[in-house]
Amino acid sequence: MSTVRAAGLEGVVAAESRICFIDGEAGILSYHGYNIHTLAENATLEEVIFLLWNGRLPNRAELEDLKAALVANRPIPLPIVDFLGRVPQANPMDVLRTAVSALSLYDPLAGDNSEEANMRKAQKLMAQTATILTTFDRLRNQKPVVPGDPKLGFAANFLYTLTGNRPDEVMERAFDVALILHADHEFNASTFAARVTAATLSDMYSAVTSAIGALKGPLHGGANQEVIKLLLEAGSPTQALKMVRDRLGLKVKVPGFGHRVYHTEDPRATHLRVLSEELGRRTGHQELFEISREIERAVKEQKGLNANVDFYSASTYYALGIPPDMFTPVFAVSRMSGWTAHIMEQQRNNRLIRPRAEYKGEPDGRPWVPIDQR
Repeated sequence: MSTVRAAGLEGVVAAESRICFIDGEAGILSYHGYNIHTLAENATLEEVIFLLWNGRLPNRAELEDLKAALVANRPIPLPIVDFLGRVPQANPMDVLRTAVSALSLYDPLAGDNSEEANMRKAQKLMAQTATILTTFDRLRNQKPVVPGDPKLGFAANFLYTLTGNRPDEVMERAFDVALILHADHEFNASTFAARVTAATLSDMYSAVTSAIGALKGPLHGGANQEVIKLLLEAGSPTQALKMVRDRLGLKVKVPGFGHRVYHTEDPRATHLRVLSEELGRRTGHQELFEISREIERAVKEQKGLNANVDFYSASTYYALGIPPDMFTPVFAVSRMSGWTAHIMEQQRNNRLIRPRAEYKGEPDGRPWVPIDQR
């Protein structure tokens, strides 16, 4: 039997997919053939959600139907609201993982893996993941829950129900683009976890719960929280430069740099850098952008590493008024569109994902030693 050996499955092709294409050498990312720069400059998040789920852009009627479905599915079951009010000091990712799993208890279609049922569950998960997070954050801060506004799009409604303030057009568009950039990224750890679970013919709620667990890790979605800690601790561009030099001198990793796939600039970072600067200027957090630029220059100069999606998403989210411990959960809100797309694709042409391990233990045939002789 021939085997392909690669630590961390690096470079191993595990399955075919039509959803996302990445060329790490050329810095290309596309969803169903649409380059990420094209989508960031022209699309709305709702259009990208439809694209990921259906493989094509929606016409006007289809887009309006999707928007209406996402609005209709925003409310979460009252027992979930009660749960969110009883865990005020918990890690938001732990809360999200548990609440999303619990949603299945209140969905009569939870165990139905048909194409139609999965699409309806995808709509529900996309809408309710956002509501879970904004509701939890309001309750843990002893603030009244803000009812969603059906006139607001996905991105604007999230910011409104989180902060209680309606974002202006620039803030809304910036967050919309940030969510588009995070929507999918091929077989990353969380998406692969979702597909592994889905491949057993388990349900969509179980699969996305697996994905959330994988995303929580600091080597995946948790990196942007480490970035904002670094930026806030630095306090100034001068101090930031010293901190980076000290870290690199001690061979300590600087969060937000380097990528397993990209060997050039992460194309998502290209847009987030611009958003970070513009939002920083508008919201009084321009120094965070300046600190970021100083760190980026230093790491590039000393280590040859490029900023990845996590680096500038940190200052972008902070300028939008999103609490730092909510950065990774916001990543999950966006990536829910990609996770559900991959789950549906996996189950359309399913094959159980069952890799092999290269055994490095003791050889077979070890003699048994009775317990009183050990």
